Amino acid sequence: MAKTLDPTLTGKEASRLDQNLHRRIVGQNEAIEQVVNIYQTYLSGMNSPSRPVGNFLFLGPTGSGKTRMVEATAESLLGESRAVIKIDCAEFQHSHEIAKLIGSPPGYLGHRETHPLLSQEVLNQYHSDRVKLSFLLFDEIEKASDALWNLLLGILDKATLTLGDNRRVDFTRSLIFMTSNLGAAEMCSMLNPSLGFVAPSLPGPQPVGEKMVAKITSAGVAAARRKFTPEFINRLDKIVVFKPLGEAELRRILELELAMVQRRVFSNQLGTPFLFKLTDGAKDFLLREGTDAKYGARHLKRAIERALVYPISNLIATDQVKTGDLIRVDYDTAAARMSFIREAEGMSSNGMVEASGVEAAVWASADATAASTDTPKSAGARSTRK
Repeated sequence: MAKTLDPTLTGKEASRLDQNLHRRIVGQNEAIEQVVNIYQTYLSGMNSPSRPVGNFLFLGPTGSGKTRMVEATAESLLGESRAVIKIDCAEFQHSHEIAKLIGSPPGYLGHRETHPLLSQEVLNQYHSDRVKLSFLLFDEIEKASDALWNLLLGILDKATLTLGDNRRVDFTRSLIFMTSNLGAAEMCSMLNPSLGFVAPSLPGPQPVGEKMVAKITSAGVAAARRKFTPEFINRLDKIVVFKPLGEAELRRILELELAMVQRRVFSNQLGTPFLFKLTDGAKDFLLREGTDAKYGARHLKRAIERALVYPISNLIATDQVKTGDLIRVDYDTAAARMSFIREAEGMSSNGMVEASGVEAAVWASADATAASTDTPKSAGARSTRK
């Protein structure tokens, strides 16, 4: 019997992770593929028993989704985006600050009062019955002192860490992520400024070609090799360079962010769930305000907060909107700001879902696992998830 096998197939659990990540992450397919591959290796039991499940270094410009990628992975597997142990490496620019991670050794003043940030209890706090994985994020790793990099050598290679009181911490069930903006300035300089305009009326980054992506990747990896020692680089499983986001990706991110704002409205503790719909003019305005090749999706999120969330907050605080209202959001060219018009009121929960159109679909896809993990909501908010 001779049957050709297909080693490219993905198991059910890994396929579910892949689908969830594609719902949450836009324009970074390579990063998703690498994380899914490592996770499938772990599920099959073929990962090294003496090393962490995966060691990743994420490079790329700010706002391209590096930190969001880690949070989305934790959200997909553990149901909680905050199930990530985040170490801000800007707080460890001096060697003596390593004591905050591993605790002070016996004999030092305040030894018993120093609680290490990387104890076994901290690593295991988010484990569930189904998934016993820890997500450890070292954000902006290039800002840390050499002492932290040396500390990571043992963790990345042997998956062990000795604390100040000689306790051992096991990292064999950990996914370790490091993010960095190394090479970001060089990456941005490679992009022709003319790429920042797709039309005179609507500026926005255009899709980056394959050759440019290859150049950006090479620039990022070269910058990392210049910064870190060879023994540090050799302990990494994957170095992933996040590409700059184009206009198409930013439009998709805009829909996801609007869906998340709609979710915040439905889960409002004041109990006034209502529906808002943006016109094409309003969306184009947000893209004009929030599109910047240098700052990526973060600039778009700030534009949404400033032009949409703050006015909605004012409408709620002044009782200008009520439960079941349908608010049309447009851009007033004369006033150079968003306009809010009530088009319907007293809508039922099902009516709001039917009237929401694209937003409801995007909301459901952006928050596929929220029903089992969210805190209790008002009756109106719960009924919209039917």
